[in-house]
Amino acid sequence: MLATLLAVDGPDTVALTPVTKAGLADWLAAQSPAVASWVKAVGFTGEAGSTVFLPGPDGGVAHVLAGVSAIDDLWAFAGLPASLPAGSYKIDATLDARTATRAALGWALGSYRFSRYKKPPEKGFANLVWPAAADRGEVERAATATWLVRDLVNTPACDMGPAELAQAAQDLAAEFDAAVEVIVGQDLLDRDYPAIHAVGRASPRAPRLIDLRWGNPQHPKVTIVGKGVCFDTGGLDLKPSSAMLIMKKDMGGAAHALALGRMIMMAGLPVRLRVLVPAVENVVSGDSFKPQDVLKTRKGPTVEVGNTDAEGRLILCDALAEADSEKPELLIDFATLTGAARVALGPDLPALMCNDDALANDLTEAGTAVDDPMWRLPLWAPYRKGLDSKVADINNVTTNGFAGAITAGLFLQEFVSKGTPWAHLDTYAWNGSARPGRPEGGEALGLRAAYAVIAKRFG
Repeated sequence: MLATLLAVDGPDTVALTPVTKAGLADWLAAQSPAVASWVKAVGFTGEAGSTVFLPGPDGGVAHVLAGVSAIDDLWAFAGLPASLPAGSYKIDATLDARTATRAALGWALGSYRFSRYKKPPEKGFANLVWPAAADRGEVERAATATWLVRDLVNTPACDMGPAELAQAAQDLAAEFDAAVEVIVGQDLLDRDYPAIHAVGRASPRAPRLIDLRWGNPQHPKVTIVGKGVCFDTGGLDLKPSSAMLIMKKDMGGAAHALALGRMIMMAGLPVRLRVLVPAVENVVSGDSFKPQDVLKTRKGPTVEVGNTDAEGRLILCDALAEADSEKPELLIDFATLTGAARVALGPDLPALMCNDDALANDLTEAGTAVDDPMWRLPLWAPYRKGLDSKVADINNVTTNGFAGAITAGLFLQEFVSKGTPWAHLDTYAWNGSARPGRPEGGEALGLRAAYAVIAKRFG
């Protein structure tokens, strides 16, 4: 399944030895004087990301040294698929299962390229022979799910509208024999999803709710909700053009939800999985919802629209209410929800808000363990007053501009029962610049951590 990870090595496979700065001297001491002299002569110091090629007796490459910050670093090998010459390589080191799995996953994540619209470079990626102790299932689940997030987020809105997002869910359902229902347009009103319809009705590409189900109905219910705003102009509270430049990524929460569903189904976890994705475009037309409109919601509370650019929480409230109605054992939503979360935590750390301390602790601990970190923000109850409305049960924004990520979480919490263990991940879903294994563009953040918690709890 992973093209750059090979089952067996061949006669042309080149040995690849990872070396840290601190460990280089010991490695050199065990080599022949000729090898040690060559490494010193070319100035190799074991700097992370650097490589040196050791020539063989025939003049070809006999061995590669790769500088790493730590051999068990997830990203230690992630830059090598693109930087090494095409060919096959095998790690020449004894790796325990955890390190071998991380090495293979880093290599796989570094072998991603989005080439739907542009011819890829002639030079392909270098191949790695599977490290002997690697957990192939874990690597394949994490890599293919991450690629799915990246592909969906990187696809521009012209080719990734609500219908195309629904098709991605249907393709996923077909692969794993899951059932999927898509509620479209007027049917959203007939089926009582008024907030989703209100946000998406201005677009000629009809809004919809994607509902995927998989697994034994007798197993514990795990429900994943993802924000699917396929493009966000801000609505009538129109964004400036500079703020729209990467708004194709505003369906990143939906991409995460589908990718997490993929991981669960690939693993065959004994859960009753449900994935709910409200998919809309927030655009401007004569039928746009307006500031100070009062919207009905599936759960019942009315919402005054303080800002049409806070649309994600409006579509999520209907989806969360439906998810909560089944009283799942675990409910997680992913959303590219607020700029405030990015101001607070930057692009790499999703903001976690959670109504269950045990779940929050599990998620943050898993994030650290699998190098997929997140940071918990409080659902600080005193800030809820800022969402009060004079004409409706709640406003979708505050007027003071403070704690925007937290107040968004407090808004969503209104639509989840206190007894439902719920986690909200406000994620950026984007790399602003390229790093080894993490190309510029769409990115999965919090995905592997969420899967680790679900697998541990229900696997």
